[in-house]
Amino acid sequence: MRLAALPLLLAPLLISPLAQAAALSVCTEASPEGFDVVQYNSLTTTNASADVLMNRLVDFDTASGKVIPSLAESWEVSSDGLTYVFKLRPQVKFHRTEYFTPRRDLTAEDVKFSFERMLDPANPWHKVAQSGFPHAQSMQLPSLIKKIDALDPLTVRFILDHADSTFLATLSMGFASIYSAEYADQLMKAGTPEVLNNQPIGTGPFIFSRFQKDASIRYKANRDYFGGKPQVDPLIFAITPDANVRLQKLRRNECQIALSPKPQDVQAARQEPTLKVAQTDAFMTAFVAINSQHPPFDKPEVRQAVNLAFDKASYLKAVFEGTAEAAKGPYPPNTWSYAKNLPGYAYDPAKARDLLARAGLKEGFQTTIWTRPSGSLLNPNPSLGAQLLQADLAQIGIQAEIRVIEWGELIRRAKAGEHDLLFMGWAGDNGDPDNFLTPQFSCAAVKSGTNFARYCNPELDKVISAGKTTSEQGVRTKLYEQAQAQIQQQALWLPLAHPTAFALTRKDVQGYAVSPFGRQDYSKVSLK
Repeated sequence: MRLAALPLLLAPLLISPLAQAAALSVCTEASPEGFDVVQYNSLTTTNASADVLMNRLVDFDTASGKVIPSLAESWEVSSDGLTYVFKLRPQVKFHRTEYFTPRRDLTAEDVKFSFERMLDPANPWHKVAQSGFPHAQSMQLPSLIKKIDALDPLTVRFILDHADSTFLATLSMGFASIYSAEYADQLMKAGTPEVLNNQPIGTGPFIFSRFQKDASIRYKANRDYFGGKPQVDPLIFAITPDANVRLQKLRRNECQIALSPKPQDVQAARQEPTLKVAQTDAFMTAFVAINSQHPPFDKPEVRQAVNLAFDKASYLKAVFEGTAEAAKGPYPPNTWSYAKNLPGYAYDPAKARDLLARAGLKEGFQTTIWTRPSGSLLNPNPSLGAQLLQADLAQIGIQAEIRVIEWGELIRRAKAGEHDLLFMGWAGDNGDPDNFLTPQFSCAAVKSGTNFARYCNPELDKVISAGKTTSEQGVRTKLYEQAQAQIQQQALWLPLAHPTAFALTRKDVQGYAVSPFGRQDYSKVSLK
């Protein structure tokens, strides 16, 4: 989809040079798929929309590991876990732009609209999202949320069909952003609902100005932001797919922050007096998804053979250069309920060949490997990684053709299940282990497209669902250990790595931190 470029809005007031905020330019690696975040599931799109333009009822604080207030100042949960009542922050302003002038502040009606468009097939906005609502569907919200009531302008009540211990944390995810019902009505009455995807409105710290695909996104600071006007203005995303170019722009001060650096660039930046390195252990897993609906990958022995054939140690050394830990399963090791006793698959080409022969494929077969063109945190060198997998598979008789597909197209086609082997990554949006299981391995997630293994098993589904019905961490841990064991036995992924998340910045950047979830917060950033 080509998104219409919008004219940059200029502030009508003359401000003295001393009072002007400094511009912040961030070198990012890809264009977002759009700005209506509920339609998409990529982190690139979340960063460009939910993180800068929008707010949720709650946020997840990585330091404390707890859900904290955002648009909701407080909330109460009934003893049976079925009713959540949120008290909204008063006087929260929606963005004022040349295409929308709000006539009221945020109310419970906006919250009600934001969720009902995803949940209710009868809602006129439900059919506007051409690809559906992947996160809401994979997280099974339509069957979870029974009713939403606007009790008064600042009070909203959610009634659940059944208790779900992940519900509150789920509300901190990007897709749970709150939209303006008034703006939505304006677009629907004009017969242009699709405009929501390229002329976004939110309550967040920055206001959308202009998007030029594969070039830049411009935002201006929201002077009415309830968290305080950001100290940088404007905010510019300089879309720069090549990591080498991102580093060069940073060195020339054309960007003040560069995302997804290559491992060698991190080492180089440590030696340069004008640059600094921000880092954290990422709550993420890089993997190759094995499409279990595409023969012969519908046979567990074949998927196991792929795992055994790959020299993961060599891959990690070549692609991540010491900045990632080998993955054995879907969970990063810093996840509670991580099954540390599961061994994973050792490098054993001989055993892999035996498994192929047992599956009736002694002579091997042909397949495809899909990967992205530009590097990212979860795939720093896509071309090299694909070539290493291709070479290892050839050793056991699997002839794989590498297909390099532009990021937006890759996501769209992978969600439709067109791939065989797919280099992909998953970042948990909060600290809950279910954030890896339900979106990636549930039957609902096959339908929504986020389950890239395309695997639906009633027994696994039952275990995943059971883990959400109790808040007892010990009980949930045992269930999630069972799920991890099943996922490993079925070899649904070729798990690759748990990376360290890095960003490079200029020395004068203050207030920026790398999130373990890959989310981006520029609302507190300043330049000395």
